Amino acid sequence: MNLGDKIESHFRIDINQKKALAKLGIHEVRDLLYYFPSRYTDISEFRYINTLKDGEQATIVGIISNLQTKKGFKSKIPMGQATITDLTGKLNIIWFHQPYLAKMLKEGSTVRVTGKVSENKTYGLTLTNPEINKEDILPIDLHDSLFQKKEGVEQFGYPVYPESRGVTSKWMYHAINKILKSDCVNNIQDYLDKEILNKYKLPSLHTALVWIHSPQKKEHAEIARKRFAFEEVFFIQLARQQERKKYEELYSYKLIVKDSDIKDFVSRFPFKPTTSQSSTIHTILEDLKKDKPMSRLVEGDVGSGKTFVAATIAYAVIKNRPVGQSFGNLQVAYMAPTEVLATQLFENFTQYFEHTGISIALITSSGCRKFPSKSGGWKDGQQIKTWTPIAKNQLLKWIKNGEIPIVIGTHSLISKSIEFEDLGLVIIDEQHRFGTNQRMKLAKKEGHSPHYLSMTATPIPRTLALTIYGDLDLSIIDQMPLGRKTVITEIVSENKRLEAYEKIKKELESGRQLYVICPKIDETTDDEDKIKLDVKSVTSEAKRLQKEVFQNYRIDIMHSKMTKQKKELVMKEFAEHKIDILVSTSVIEVGVNIPNSTVIIIEGAERFGLAQLHQLRGRVIRSNYQSYCYLFADAKSDKTIDRLKALTKAANGFELAELDLSLRGAGLLGGDKQWGITDIGMEALRNIKMVEAARTEAINIIQNDVELKNSPLLANTLSAKNIKLHFE
Repeated sequence: MNLGDKIESHFRIDINQKKALAKLGIHEVRDLLYYFPSRYTDISEFRYINTLKDGEQATIVGIISNLQTKKGFKSKIPMGQATITDLTGKLNIIWFHQPYLAKMLKEGSTVRVTGKVSENKTYGLTLTNPEINKEDILPIDLHDSLFQKKEGVEQFGYPVYPESRGVTSKWMYHAINKILKSDCVNNIQDYLDKEILNKYKLPSLHTALVWIHSPQKKEHAEIARKRFAFEEVFFIQLARQQERKKYEELYSYKLIVKDSDIKDFVSRFPFKPTTSQSSTIHTILEDLKKDKPMSRLVEGDVGSGKTFVAATIAYAVIKNRPVGQSFGNLQVAYMAPTEVLATQLFENFTQYFEHTGISIALITSSGCRKFPSKSGGWKDGQQIKTWTPIAKNQLLKWIKNGEIPIVIGTHSLISKSIEFEDLGLVIIDEQHRFGTNQRMKLAKKEGHSPHYLSMTATPIPRTLALTIYGDLDLSIIDQMPLGRKTVITEIVSENKRLEAYEKIKKELESGRQLYVICPKIDETTDDEDKIKLDVKSVTSEAKRLQKEVFQNYRIDIMHSKMTKQKKELVMKEFAEHKIDILVSTSVIEVGVNIPNSTVIIIEGAERFGLAQLHQLRGRVIRSNYQSYCYLFADAKSDKTIDRLKALTKAANGFELAELDLSLRGAGLLGGDKQWGITDIGMEALRNIKMVEAARTEAINIIQNDVELKNSPLLANTLSAKNIKLHFE
């Protein structure tokens, strides 16, 4: 057996099992070996039948047999009956009034039952009405070696693997045990250096694989998981540090940045920058003065003013010439994840740069625009039409010859048709929406490497930022603009719904606007029993609100299934206050800026992660008006209520992101497994020391050997793992 062999080469599987394994990402022996248990059942909780006494509460593992249903001889009570057998004896089971339980089980299957032991004159030692659940059917046979006491060996438990229809945890257990006994595991080489293993007290690869699949002590399982959590973060860091090192070795412009130019540009804004904004701008300007390309991520809470920072840096790059160069100014490419946001950025930049004479272009799949146009301008603080539609071919010529310094767009900026004369800076907004390859494709289009600035409003825990953005320096804008009021956030129970509507009507009467967020687009049904799910949908909720609640207001909808043109039209009309209430899915989560919209309702709030709820709430803190967020939630568990209460109290998104990671568990940050990190890797993200240790070791290795020529096994493993975090 070899780790690269196909599963079917060594295991007899049918077509359904093959499909199920493929769904789990298991194709080769190696995939199965690295398919780790989600939990373990502690074997110490089990009792042997020959040790039981009358009146005890006990859990027994054994083979079930003699399954039957009957009625009591005198009482006529319906009941189920069975016998459970372990290595030491037999025990009777009776389920009064629950004969169906005997029908649910299979003769000869291994089960776990928990109940009270009693001495019965008719049946002898008996478990009466014990708990039994299909999910508790064990993945291993009773006579498996794990359940047979070995002298001098402490036993912990058995592994339980995530299943897929057609492949059980029991099948996984036996298949993996077969692999563990093979030479391909016995002779496996460790790709982590012994010094690293000793330094952090981690087991060898062979030991970790054995311990994670068949731990004999609880500590074995924990230390094995620690090893694989460390290694996952370590390999991500290796890939990121390798990217960073290679990027830094490329040629870039060393810029002359005049403080007077920056002060003049900033002074024209109708507000004073926060200390955090000023500090971030200063740090970035210092990066631009170096002869290696900047790679920096700016994290800023919703409404903290990242666009202002981006505009200031763009102006600095365009206004200043590179050291030793006498030719024309540099260009800036600014990429946004959607047309709506790209258009919004373009319109903001036309206002920021109106006094400079600097030309700005917008390129999207829907068309192209150029600012300034030959006519238009500003009058009494109101914007006259300052841009004009333009033919794409003409615009591309102007970009290629350097006549347009700032180009704003979506993914279209990556296309081969767009050529820059001299690209000095790449700005990417909400970079988690883009794959690494897409980002680097834009950054490396020219013969040199432009400076690279990434912006995100998504609150990310420090451990996650250090991991997935390991190749970037990090700046955080953690202050809100002066005068910005805190959103008043309320959790609304169903019996308080009408009261909340009355409060919202007062805001609408004063001229403000409302978002209503629903989890679904259309009404849906459960496929199995065709019962309508009690989840608010955009289409039905918009109709209900128009008919029953907000009859005097203009309501429209927006969701992901609408065309780009339709979505843009709706957002344009909402921005122009032709719409009072916008009922939408979370498609409006990032970047949408409608200052007059001060109220948001989030239906089914318990279905969203804290980070996403914070993003949604951020839609209504774009002005100095008092804003409100109403969480309509069907919160039944204390854990859910605690999560939502945290949103009403937390000071900022970063605090919430840390809390979300701890409350929602591994892999569930933001309500979605969106980071390309496994559950065991996410466990590491709760441990800042482990992440920093993995990062430090990766940096030390790459600094001295960027191509990993001195560590061929490590290089091959990195290549095989094919580290590609996805941010879509």
